[in-house]
Formats: sequence, C-alpha cells, structure tokens
Amino acid sequence: MSTSLDSGPHPQVPPTALRQRLAELRGPSAAPHPLDARALAALAANPGCKRRALLDGAGVDKAALARALGSPAAFGQSQFAFMRGHAFEARVKADGGTELLKLLGVEDARRARVPDLSAAGPEGRTARTALALREATRAGERSGEWTLLDHPLLALEVAGSPAYLEPDAVVVHPDGRWTVVEIKSFPVVDGSADAAKVGSAARQSAVYVLALERVAELTDGARVAHSVLLVCPKDFTNLPVASAVDVRKQLSVTRRQLARLTRIDTIAAALPDGVSFDTEGCSVGELTASVEAVPAAYAPDCLAACELAFHCRERARAAGAVATLGRSARGELGGLTAVGDVLAAARGESGDPDDPAVAALRRAASLRAEALEVAGCR
Repeated sequence: MSTSLDSGPHPQVPPTALRQRLAELRGPSAAPHPLDARALAALAANPGCKRRALLDGAGVDKAALARALGSPAAFGQSQFAFMRGHAFEARVKADGGTELLKLLGVEDARRARVPDLSAAGPEGRTARTALALREATRAGERSGEWTLLDHPLLALEVAGSPAYLEPDAVVVHPDGRWTVVEIKSFPVVDGSADAAKVGSAARQSAVYVLALERVAELTDGARVAHSVLLVCPKDFTNLPVASAVDVRKQLSVTRRQLARLTRIDTIAAALPDGVSFDTEGCSVGELTASVEAVPAAYAPDCLAACELAFHCRERARAAGAVATLGRSARGELGGLTAVGDVLAAARGESGDPDDPAVAALRRAASLRAEALEVAGCR
C-alpha cells in the first residue's frame, strides 16, 4: 500500500536518480538537513511554495542558505529554551514513563511495556517502530497491557520524498488506540496556555497523527486517536499537567494541503542547468540565481515559519507583489497580482469593469474621494 499523499498521475523518477539529483542540488559536502514535523506543518500551511518544497525535500539547510544570501532568519529556539524543554521532557519520562502514563489514567504504570526502538539508520528505526506498534497492539488485546514508545520514528512520503518524524512519545492503549504525546515547555497557568503555542503544537501533532495512521492501516485492531495528549508544566513549577487536544481540524487541513504539493521530482526536472544550493561552493550571485529559479509563494505568515522569509519578502516587495499584503488581500484581488495594477484599476486606468475585484476597487476609490471632499481635504 502506497503512503504517498499525492493524487493523480505523475511521471515517476527512479528513487536513486532523484536522490542523486537532490544531493547535487544540496552540494557534495552538505549532509541532508532533516525534514521534521514542525517544517512539515509550515510547508502544509503554504503548499503553493515550490521553493520551500524543493529545498526541504532536498534537505537543504535553509538557515545557512539565508545567511549566505545576506538575509539571515531572525527566529528560532534559544539555547536556554532548548535545554529547559529537554529537562522537562526528561522529568516527564523519568522512571520508565510512569508519571506520563499516570497522566493518562494508568493505575499500575510500572507494569507498562517500554520496548527498545533502537536500530540502524532511519529506515531501520522506522521498521522497528512499526513492529513495536503491532506487537503492542496484540499485547493489549491479549493481556490488557499498556505500551509506551519513547521517541518512535515514523515515515511519511511528502511530494514524492520521504520525511522521518519523531514524536516525543506514542502510547498504545489496551483497546488498540494509539495516542500521540507532545511534550512542551510552555506553562499552563491557571488552567490555560498561550493559544498561539497550543495551536502550533496541534499543527505539529497533526503531522505525527497523519504518519501514524499509515502504520495503523497495516495493523489489525489498531486505530489512531485524533486527540493528542499535550503535556506542559503546571503554572511556574516543573510539575507536568496534561490535556487532550482535538486535532481533527488540523489533521484535515494538513492532509489536504500536503496533497496539493507538487512532487519534488517534477519541480527538480523543471530547473535550468547549473542550479545549486551549495553554500560552500557557490558565490552569492550564483546562490541568488538558483533560489530565484524556483517559484515561491511568499506571504507575511512565512516570517514566523521559514528561514528564507526575509529574502523572499525583499524580492516580493521589489516586484510590487500583492502577496506582501497577506493571503486574504491576495485572494480578494483575484487576477491583480501587482500593487501597480491594483492602483491603476482603482483609478479606472486599466482592468475589466465587469471583474468583481476591479468594480470593488473603483467603488472604494469613489467612496474615498467623496469622504475626502466632504472633509475638505481637496
């Protein structure tokens, strides 16, 4: 059974040839940068961006590329936050994950199974995780045992390229349910947490649920819970508190958006000769030309999710693209993709008057002129 999210016929490129082509784009000395759930969630939020799809699929380090282009990213997790998150996760999973399982209501958490998931390479770890999930499901049916998988590895094919995803934990219930556990270090104060951070965690968890469903399809008696367990510090302590977060909406959006992605091999095949993202072997001019050879779909939301956002914003502004105003404005303006065209349409200098967007612009310009005249500004 295929795990690809693509639909419809596509010209298939042999996997070996595609890997070789992506390695050439990355550069001979550059190791592939892993594509994680956070990046996939951001990619799903902007499926029309072929630039990000190709760079992520090829494993290009976008942060290094942005620095080489002179537009470094200004976001990322601080070292302090990183260490705090790891310390809190270790606290939650201490003693074989007994405290974590207690948050799920497991009475005798010490009897839960915690299988060893170590194996050679990502393919080996993915296969070992799938086997452990099947064994845990059967064990639950036989003896009512709970199973905790600590940092399992899941695989998901996205736009024809594999992505390996590592959730914090997956719990297998005796009734065959599989629950994703996401551990975050932001606090829950007086029973509530930062809505933006919870939303980000939900989108990230939805990617794990999607990948887990692919394994469940091949496992009798298994089903994936669409509510993930979000574990955070309580108030300003280091004590964990858990809450179930329904990710059905995020799962539906992620599935639909990832399915819209153009296949990586199709994007790569359309590139001109000489394109390379090798930050060690290419000049700034060569890197700039290579990046511009891949179409982008910039939106202000990219500033919080993509390392190349500042570079893309500068180019979009220089081109007068309507996309710099946001996705909602871009959608409302239809075929008017440049700010200059929008202003000309509003002044009546161009545009089809039967176009709803053009008619709305001219009506708005007329109302503005009337308001200025009444106010004595003219």
